[in-house]
Amino acid sequence: MASQSLRRKPSFPPSSSSSSSPSFPWISPLQYLKPTSQPRTPPPQAKSADSPAGVRRSRFISHADAVRLIIQKPDPQQSLDLFNFIATQPGFSHNHSTYAALLLRLARARLFPAVDAVLRRAASEPCRFHESLLISLMSQFSRSFLHEKVLEAFLLILPITRSKPSNKALSTCLNLLVEAGRIDLVQKLLSDVKTKLNLEPNTCTLNILVKLHCRSSDLASAFHLLEEMRQSKSSTPNLITYSTLIGALCSEGRLKDAFQLFEEMIERGRIVPDPLTYNLLIDGFCRHDSVEKAKTILVFMRNNGCEPNKFNYSTLMNGFCREGKLEEVKQLFNEMQSAGQETDAVCYTTLINCLCKAGEFDEGIELVTEMRDSGCKADVVTYNVLIEGLCRGGRVGEAMVMLERLPREGVRLNVASYRIVMNCILGNGDVDRAVGLLGLMLVRGVLPHYAASNKLLLLLCEVERLVDATVALFGLAEMGFLPEIGTWLALAGVACRERKIKRVIELIDDLVGGAESD
Repeated sequence: MASQSLRRKPSFPPSSSSSSSPSFPWISPLQYLKPTSQPRTPPPQAKSADSPAGVRRSRFISHADAVRLIIQKPDPQQSLDLFNFIATQPGFSHNHSTYAALLLRLARARLFPAVDAVLRRAASEPCRFHESLLISLMSQFSRSFLHEKVLEAFLLILPITRSKPSNKALSTCLNLLVEAGRIDLVQKLLSDVKTKLNLEPNTCTLNILVKLHCRSSDLASAFHLLEEMRQSKSSTPNLITYSTLIGALCSEGRLKDAFQLFEEMIERGRIVPDPLTYNLLIDGFCRHDSVEKAKTILVFMRNNGCEPNKFNYSTLMNGFCREGKLEEVKQLFNEMQSAGQETDAVCYTTLINCLCKAGEFDEGIELVTEMRDSGCKADVVTYNVLIEGLCRGGRVGEAMVMLERLPREGVRLNVASYRIVMNCILGNGDVDRAVGLLGLMLVRGVLPHYAASNKLLLLLCEVERLVDATVALFGLAEMGFLPEIGTWLALAGVACRERKIKRVIELIDDLVGGAESD
């Protein structure tokens, strides 16, 4: 449909005047002082039968007007029709701006056959295009998981712009393919760049290749590329190169090699590390049970004129929290505040988590209040940490009160908030609380885990509460739940013992019938 629209060429409406029927009456030279009749008012010019709605044929549409109208059209097909209509104006040719507006409009609407048709037409246009048009399309294709088209868009740069792609275009395409894990397309891209385009990769492009090797756990190739960059004059390694390699070494637990490369970066490369590079080392040491060494990195930062930021503090706090060292976490939190660093929700949540693990629930609740008073909004992660801590500490009642109260106070809980408490209650075998929480969850449109739903029904069968089990089953079934065979057998067993087998048969008929109708 889209490609057919490209071939439509609406015609101009017939002129309102002609040589045989002039718009004004002819006046004799002897009568010009006293005309015998008044000039006729010309009739209004009619719209073209083929022009899009709302576009007057009497007005010439400029490129700026065309871009505005194409973007404003609610239907992308209307944008395409308008694009074709505007091209019929005498002396008008579409340019980079109008093509870019239409192509992005079509790509965002996922009308990719139309995009292909417009690109073919663009390749035959005499106007000058810029590669930014194709770079934007690469991002749109990537968002739609059309990674083959990402490569196609890059290879179209030369025929459409009539110039070789820049390193920016190459880096964009390469990074999109690396992030998507399409190594096959990366290899094809590098082959085409070398054989067909003869491009010389710069530092940015080679950094992406270093990242690719690191993600593939091919550190040998990554370090080989580093040596090539060191020998090059146009693509020397920078902070990103070293940071990528340091992060990869830390992920593999090669902390000694990571720190050696860190020192090499400073001494040989004369590159000053930033807080992100330091954070890679801090996180690496924390994850491999060397939190005290991670703390020395923080001190090293400060001594070398690099002030730690909230991410450095938060990473180290997490490390101490994993080891259960509450006092160290508190010390770092207070140090952050004294240094004037912003204590955000992540830092507060880390401290609350550590307090809950240490059984200091009341202090954790007070800290949430402190967050609110300081203008730092606690998010659902913070509340889930506190709710889970209360459940682990045997304070399930308080956790249920929070579930009931927080949404009324404007806090947006998620499915995990309710499931944490439900799993804890079922683990304790507390039937009454489980039934009460299920009612709250169903009212709010939250479905328990499949396993938890079956466990609740089985628990009700064990205590022979058939009525509650029936109500719970219907409520769960309305949200798409169907129990396991074992749960059906348990329900039937309770019904038989209570001599209510007819009720179970009716229940099964209702549920199965409802499922079939859906």
